[in-house]
Amino acid sequence: MDSLKEIFAYRDMIWSLARRELRGKYEKSVLGFLWAFLGPLFQILIYSLVFTNIYQNNMPNYYIYLMSGMLTWTFFSDSLGQGTGAIIYNSEMVKKIYFPREVLVIAEVAAKMINMLLSFIVMGFFLVISGVGFSEQLILLPIVVFNESLLCLGFSFFASAVTVYFRDLEYVIQVVLMAWIWGTPIMYSIDNISNPLKHLIYANPLTQIIICYHDIFYFHRWTSPKEYLISLIEGIVVLVIGFNVFGKIKKRFAEEL
Repeated sequence: MDSLKEIFAYRDMIWSLARRELRGKYEKSVLGFLWAFLGPLFQILIYSLVFTNIYQNNMPNYYIYLMSGMLTWTFFSDSLGQGTGAIIYNSEMVKKIYFPREVLVIAEVAAKMINMLLSFIVMGFFLVISGVGFSEQLILLPIVVFNESLLCLGFSFFASAVTVYFRDLEYVIQVVLMAWIWGTPIMYSIDNISNPLKHLIYANPLTQIIICYHDIFYFHRWTSPKEYLISLIEGIVVLVIGFNVFGKIKKRFAEEL
């Protein structure tokens, strides 16, 4: 509780770092913040062309299905991929200034979450022009965003702390993410997967979260409360593990950096 209170006391620093991350990433590019939308949209376009023309996916408005999964996957993959280096890339701050080191990770994940929420605005445009539209299930969106944020924080705490001592983990994570996306039902429906592979995909902590997003944006159906509960429990477990690992080894960060 003392750690949580201390982190809360530095909430202004978290917001400042998150804002710096959002501004700094695109400030020297011509299109600026538009790249936050264009990158995922180009990726969605490519996958849509592949899965509708080459693999003959017959799902109506498939790009909406793909978009609702891909934008949320981008939040997770960017949080973990870039959050891994949250400590080592801010080594000068860590060595010279005292503040809760957790702040760096939280700010990184917060910036990626804001990025995703802004991307939902663009997605709303496509929901309208496609005719899929909005549904009353949107009231559940804050819950699934919260659950995913717990997961992102937990993995990022763990990875960022271990990377200080094992720098190769940063590159290992990138390789793992390339495989992880195919084990997550983003480009395909889990209903089309047969056992026992389906059980393996359900073991993926992102599966329940992606299912909830698809139900909200694409299927317009009420997801079973069990899916939200499972994703919440998984997020809490991962966060507790990551937070505790980070807390136990953060004392030697300055020495290692």
